[in-house]
Formats: sequence, structure tokens, C-alpha cells
Amino acid sequence: MQWVIKKIAGNRIAVHAGFILLSGIILLSVQQYYLGNTDTGQRFISIAYFFVCVYTGRWICNTWFLKNRFILFAVFSVAGFFILLYASKLIVNTLLPLNQKNIDEFFFAVTPVFILGMLTGIFAPMIRTMLQRQLLEARQITEQKQAELGLLQSQLSPHFLFNSLNNLYGLSLTRQQEVPGLLLKLAELLRYSVYETRQSSIPLRDEIQYIGNYIAFEKIRIGERLQLKTNIEPVIRSEMKIAPMLLIVFIENAFKHSKNSFDKEIFIDISLQINAGNILFAVRNSYSDSGKNSSTNTDGGGLGLVNVKKRLELLYGGEYTLQEDWAGNVYSVILQLKVR
Repeated sequence: MQWVIKKIAGNRIAVHAGFILLSGIILLSVQQYYLGNTDTGQRFISIAYFFVCVYTGRWICNTWFLKNRFILFAVFSVAGFFILLYASKLIVNTLLPLNQKNIDEFFFAVTPVFILGMLTGIFAPMIRTMLQRQLLEARQITEQKQAELGLLQSQLSPHFLFNSLNNLYGLSLTRQQEVPGLLLKLAELLRYSVYETRQSSIPLRDEIQYIGNYIAFEKIRIGERLQLKTNIEPVIRSEMKIAPMLLIVFIENAFKHSKNSFDKEIFIDISLQINAGNILFAVRNSYSDSGKNSSTNTDGGGLGLVNVKKRLELLYGGEYTLQEDWAGNVYSVILQLKVR
């Protein structure tokens, strides 16, 4: 359908021919209704003059108004209309056997139509130019956002891989027997992050499954020190979608900064609820003062959170809320956004 519209819009001859044909039919119907059995010559001369006014107004608008020469535009618009009106009276007086009274009555009746023709010719290019500028600006904004979003998404997999390899390195020094199983889970996580996240939105079920795999990976890595609570509501509707690799950043951040605390036990509380087309996602975790400082900077430690905030703004605009809080060595984040 869009291809057909573009094809028609690109053929100016077809557009103008359609406009003349449709407008001519409408004008003939209006003349028949208001003027009754008017002379056929008067009808066709008035219709022809209407189109002369349209294309004269179009030429005046393109020549002066769209080039910001507004004084000349105003002068030629008024002068052009009255010159054309006078010329049409001469033509009618020459071609049709009418007395002056009939001519005056005829032009008194159809002059509003001529004014409409001139205004149509003037405003059509204005509207077309305004729409073209808006489309160009929208296209530029979209391309800019896509470029920025592409850059952010390209940073997701390296960021996750960097953290995961660091985790595996630390584990290989103390619990070597668990490394093969973790490598298999890491391969599954990387497969998802590389191949399943190329679209702007993915099924929410897939994202939740990925989150479950990541949590299982981290539970093995951290061991008994971790006190984990999860309350993730199952997704009933398969058509529910979300931007890929969005929620995992907050969970990854929770695991990363919880393990940096000096407590013997660390806790992470993760919940995800779906209500009335909205996702309510919340994460609470323990942290140390050093963890708080590293999570708010813009180096490698805080890259994930910085990116996810930019992605939220680009992808969801005003359709999300994000709240963060540090209190009593507990960091909490609450994200609410609309399901796509």
C-alpha cells in the first residue's frame, strides 16, 4: 500500500490530472445546484478560470512565499487575482452573448469560487513544503536514534562477556571442577545475546528465560553466600514483547555489586509482575559504599546502567518510569514500562 501511494505521489501528471478531473466534477455539481440551468459556456469558462486561479496561486506561492519574499507575494497575490478576474470578464463578454447586467450577476455568484481557487493554489504548496520538512526532520531524528541505539546495543555483548570472563577467571582459581558447567551456561547466554537480540523487540518469554539462565549461572559462581529471592510472574500472552537485554542489566548490576560487599551473606531480591499491559520490574540487593561509588560512574563498572538508561529513553520515551534508591546498604531499582 505504501509503495502504491509513493508511486502515485511521484507521478505529478497523474496527481494534477486527478485533481482537475475531481474538482471539475465537483464544480459542475455545485453549479447545477446553485445556478440552475446556467449557460454551458458560462459553466466551462468559470471552471477553466478556477483552475487558472489555482495554478496562478501555486506559481505565486512557489516563486515568492516559499523563498521568504513575503511583500512581493502579497502584492502579486492581490494584483494577480484582480488581473485574472478582469481578463475573464473580457473573455466572457467576447465569447458569450450576455449583457453587462448578466455578466455582473454571473461573476458576483462565482467570485467566491475563484477566491477559493486562488487560496487552494497558494496553500497547497505551503502544506506540501511543511509536510516535507516535517518528514525530513522525523527521518533525521530516526536515523540519529537508530545510530545511537546501534552503538549502545553493540556494547551490550562485550560488556556482558567482560564481566562473565572475569567471574570465570576468579572461579577457576578456587573451584575448578565447576568451570566446565559454567562454560556451557555461558555459551548459551552468549548465543542468546548475539543471535536473538538483533531485533528491536523480542518476546518477553525469551527475555525471562535468559534472565533465569543468567541467575543460575551466578548462583553456581557465588555459592552459599548468596541469599536469593525471585518472584517472576510467568508470561501468559506470547505476543508480549520487550526491548532485548534491557532487564538483565539491572540484575547483572545487582550480582556484581552485591559480591563486592564485605558481609558474609549477600542478598538479591528480584520481582517481575505484569499488570494491565505494564511490566513492573524491581531489584533489591546489598551493596558496600565502594559498590555504590562504582555503580554511578561512567567507566567499565557503570557502563551497563548508563547504556540501559539511554536505551530506555530512546525506545520508550515517556512510556516508562525508573526509580533508584540507596538506603541502609541496600540498593533498589524499580522500572515500570509498557508492554509492546
